Amino acid sequence: MKRSSSKDRTRSRKSPRQSPKRPRAVDLNQRDEESFRERQELDGWVEKEVRKDTNQEPAKPADDLSLTRAGNAYIPPAKLRMMMQQQNADKNSEAYQRMNWDRLKKKIHGQVNRVNVANIVDVVRTLLQENVMRGKGILARSIIQAQSFSPTFSHVFAALVSIINSKFPNIGELVLRRLIIQFKRAFRRNDKEACVIVARFLAHLANQRVAHEVVVLEILVLLMQNPTDDSIEVTVTLLKECGMMLQKITPKGLTAIFERLRAILNDCDSIEPRTQYMIETIFHIRKMKFEGYPIMPEELDLIDEDDQVIHLMELNPDDGKPYDPELNLNIFKYDPEFEKTEAEYEEIRNEIIGDAEDSDEEEQGGEGGGEGDDEEGDEPMEVQPTGHTTIIDMTEQDLVAFRRNVYLTIQSSLDFQEAAHKLIKNELKPKLESELCHMIVDCCAQQRTYERFYGLLSERFCKLRREFQEAFEKICRDTYNAIHRFDITKLRNMAKLIAHLLATDAVNWEVLSEIRLTETDTTSSGRIYIKILFQELVEIMSLVKVYERTVDPTLQTAFEGIFPRDHPKNSRFAINFFSLIGLGGLTLDLREFLNKKAKAIKKEEVEEKEESSSSSSSSSSESESSSESSSPSTKSSESEKRRKRKKTHKKKKSHKKK
Repeated sequence: MKRSSSKDRTRSRKSPRQSPKRPRAVDLNQRDEESFRERQELDGWVEKEVRKDTNQEPAKPADDLSLTRAGNAYIPPAKLRMMMQQQNADKNSEAYQRMNWDRLKKKIHGQVNRVNVANIVDVVRTLLQENVMRGKGILARSIIQAQSFSPTFSHVFAALVSIINSKFPNIGELVLRRLIIQFKRAFRRNDKEACVIVARFLAHLANQRVAHEVVVLEILVLLMQNPTDDSIEVTVTLLKECGMMLQKITPKGLTAIFERLRAILNDCDSIEPRTQYMIETIFHIRKMKFEGYPIMPEELDLIDEDDQVIHLMELNPDDGKPYDPELNLNIFKYDPEFEKTEAEYEEIRNEIIGDAEDSDEEEQGGEGGGEGDDEEGDEPMEVQPTGHTTIIDMTEQDLVAFRRNVYLTIQSSLDFQEAAHKLIKNELKPKLESELCHMIVDCCAQQRTYERFYGLLSERFCKLRREFQEAFEKICRDTYNAIHRFDITKLRNMAKLIAHLLATDAVNWEVLSEIRLTETDTTSSGRIYIKILFQELVEIMSLVKVYERTVDPTLQTAFEGIFPRDHPKNSRFAINFFSLIGLGGLTLDLREFLNKKAKAIKKEEVEEKEESSSSSSSSSSESESSSESSSPSTKSSESEKRRKRKKTHKKKKSHKKK
């Protein structure tokens, strides 16, 4: 190879290396500005460029009414009202109707979002001021969306639909159609949350007699065809919301659903324990006659039965065609007879709410009706000073602050003595003793495991003052009555806390009188609570001392329900229960009673048999004596007959000889 010379080397170093094809430099700012100008020209809303001539003023952009929210541009409300006032001359124009549609949509959406139990009448009156017939699609969509975001207020939205349905039944029917479509779609997708939300709304609409109970029963049957954990949860939710209504209107249909749930509960292998607990809970609620789940609150019972319009709609229509959600009603549509339609709705509105407004004005006029008569003799009225006004805080801010203070005091204390000293040091108002006790119990229940600190603190307060002891006794009674609502952690902590109070005699043992240990009167959670309670008592006191308490004559009223003696079946159930949890020694007295009862029953049966046998023997002897007394008479009669026969026979022979 030839070596390159020094000249070639210097030449190669000096000459720059050429790239194959280098891209041309582009000014990005210039490109963005050009594209922005093109977009402005296409949209047609950019101002013309200002000419260099200073004498000529730039052209102002004309107000375009299509630039509303419907046209994807924001206009302040004040400017929107001004633009609508400028276009009032031509109400049939499309631009004006678009602005009116935007205003109607905003008004309906705002009123639906602010509805509650207290202001539902005012909200309905404000909604009816607008043309809800034109915006019924928006109204139905707003109500369904608001309910899906706040399912706990389903009863309020159902009452709102019920009031509007009594005046405009087609709006109620539209809401029902869309809800049924949503439920079927969510059911096909296995969307449990959506099914629960829609089912709750349909249940409350059935309670308000907007929907017929047939649609609820069809949903329940559909959910029970192929039961899963999710479908059972939706079923339980639906039964909680409208179970009382179904019990009142269609008890046979409700009984069929509960029989199906009972069959599912018996086949426990196919469902989870959580689902089993839900089924047991709904059976307990049914047993209590749906006490905590009324058909509707009294504040929302606003429509008379004569004014109610019930829509008989099924999941699957008879004609086989699916329901039409009429989604085109959600979109703006130009109305060539806009003014005529508005005038017709104005007449309807005056018929509905005009009388109510007139009556309100008459009431206000009646209150101030004497003002015109007294104009001639007007005299300055003396304002009499009022007494001391008391302000009642309905927000309960003081109570919240008190609970926060108690919680922080408990958490910052090293032991129960320090906590009790700090809490007593604060001056308690008369009605806050029970609140303090509830706060201590709540803090104990929220712990992951039971802490003896709370038991000692509760014991100290019970022995300190009678008011605290009564408050804790009430908590002990209420705990068992509401035990089915607790989770397993809270249930265990509460049972151990109450066991500590009983073992230390901080509360009276009469609190156990709320418990009735029978197969029909207890639930699974209640039996778990009794098990943990007595196991903790035995661990603290020993089995012998607990047994002595159970046979104490002064405490028989407390243990009367736990160790029942009214029926042998209930006694056997209690004996088996305590034997299974390892505390069979507590049932020795009950076993003796059951054995004596069995012997007494056998003795009674033997005596009854003896009495029946003696009565039968006496009856047989009486029959024999009667037969013996009747036998000589029969013999004498037979002998007389024989004599007569002989005489007649002799007479015949003598007659033949002659």
